[in-house]
Amino acid sequence: MSLIIKGFMELGLGAEIIYSFVIIVSSLMIYFGTREIYELSSYKGIKYFRRAFLFFAIAYFFRSFIKFILLGFDSWEIYSVIPGRIFGAIAIFIFLYFSSMAIFYLLYGAMWRKWKGDKVKLVILNFLAIFIALASVLFVNRVVHLAINILLLLFVISIVYIAHKTKQDNSRHNNFYIIYLLLLIFCIFNVLDILIPRFFQGLQLFGYLVSSGIFLIILYRVIKKSGR
Repeated sequence: MSLIIKGFMELGLGAEIIYSFVIIVSSLMIYFGTREIYELSSYKGIKYFRRAFLFFAIAYFFRSFIKFILLGFDSWEIYSVIPGRIFGAIAIFIFLYFSSMAIFYLLYGAMWRKWKGDKVKLVILNFLAIFIALASVLFVNRVVHLAINILLLLFVISIVYIAHKTKQDNSRHNNFYIIYLLLLIFCIFNVLDILIPRFFQGLQLFGYLVSSGIFLIILYRVIKKSGR
């Protein structure tokens, strides 16, 4: 039985590494692939859009690090020593801060015309991301983690709604709207990933597959739009 469990853990670790790799590479390609568009257009929305995907790449690098610790070793071995707990807490904090800020940058990019580059709101969003990350570290609880993901999901729903209202006949806004819609589906699968018991490895792998596909579709749309 222990060999079967170990096999599931190794499968989960391998899938997590591939999943994170796809998101990291896709996010970095989107970030660097849109640099020329931003430099030519100076459209502020693209600036925050690019920064969001840079933060996604950083966040999922640390997510893969967290999963490597939890799945690659026995959890009691990691958390029974102080250095293991410290590294785990730091990795979780960084992952949640950057993933939260990625979504907040998308929100800021969608709202930048109304907010008129108000840096105070960006500072507030930074403090909110820090609060979310600290809450997750201080309250290591599945319910808290689920609540945080639902909160971020609500932010993405707000972004999609804002993008829907502003897209009208503007092809640029229409393109952003579709990408935000895809990110909404991605966030929904993140919430489902928390709800799925660890035993149902097949469902988690399916979620990883769909989420990876979403980022690849976003990458394709961005590359097609940038003419690369």
